[in-house]
Amino acid sequence: MRITLLPMLSAMLFPVMGLAPGLAGEEPGYAHPELLLEPAELAKPAVAEQFVVLDAGSEERYKQRHVPGALWLDHDAWKAAFGDGRDAQAWSRRIGELGIRAGSKVVVYDDLGLKNAGRMWWILRYWGVDDVRLLNGGWKAWTAAGLATTDQPTPAPEPAEFQAEPRSNRLATLQQMLGAVNRSQWQIVDARSEGEFCGIDKLGNKRAGAMPGAKNLDWTKLVDPDTGRFKPPQELRRLFDEAGIDLGRPTATYCQSGGRASVMAFGLELLGAKNVRNYYQSWNEWGNSETTPIVVPEKPKEKE
Repeated sequence: MRITLLPMLSAMLFPVMGLAPGLAGEEPGYAHPELLLEPAELAKPAVAEQFVVLDAGSEERYKQRHVPGALWLDHDAWKAAFGDGRDAQAWSRRIGELGIRAGSKVVVYDDLGLKNAGRMWWILRYWGVDDVRLLNGGWKAWTAAGLATTDQPTPAPEPAEFQAEPRSNRLATLQQMLGAVNRSQWQIVDARSEGEFCGIDKLGNKRAGAMPGAKNLDWTKLVDPDTGRFKPPQELRRLFDEAGIDLGRPTATYCQSGGRASVMAFGLELLGAKNVRNYYQSWNEWGNSETTPIVVPEKPKEKE
């Protein structure tokens, strides 16, 4: 016998169960859930055919197994090629070679906790690809769900006409960061580890420490280590709040070379932050300059 709840009974039960949308006290979800694509959705053929799927993980693993239809994306080559973000002609060709054109939908994943995929997301958005998403949980979540994989390389697509146009409001330069430090017009978020932030881990740079006024939140805290997925919205909001990061303020993120800062920018935008820049040259530039101001914060005491 099938039992159906009457509308009135349903309305009475849902508030108790916390299931009804829009009720007072309910935890809000991600402000921009469309930035993520769930593995189960991408596994649907009707959905997959709408996307250019990019694998930004290791080439060795791609050759062994990858998501059907995914193109391997050379993360290291793209990382090095970005430079100062001015070579629109080269990036028009580079992005078009992936079959991406105006209006294309793109989803990126990796097998490295979304760090590589996050950088590729940011670069594509910077050059004007409007609909770029991260596969939530990446390769880890895809395989954990038992979804289909293949060792057959995806044939190179027909190159598309793409006109790269830099979105300067997504990038922060050295001069802009100096201005931000001096005038505090932007909130600065350091996505590196606590050891780097506190000057303990120098990582081969000439100088160690942090930018004056920067808030530190290790990018890895945004992602669940067991599932590889972004943490629930309420947990992300708590992390930002505890770090003193205001989602309503214009923000510039940085790390060592722009990758971890890209994931931080993604997390901020996922929760609704609107004016977020990535200082792409990051500590690689700032920490190796002789003229940039640096502070060495004390390492926080361990909680008892």
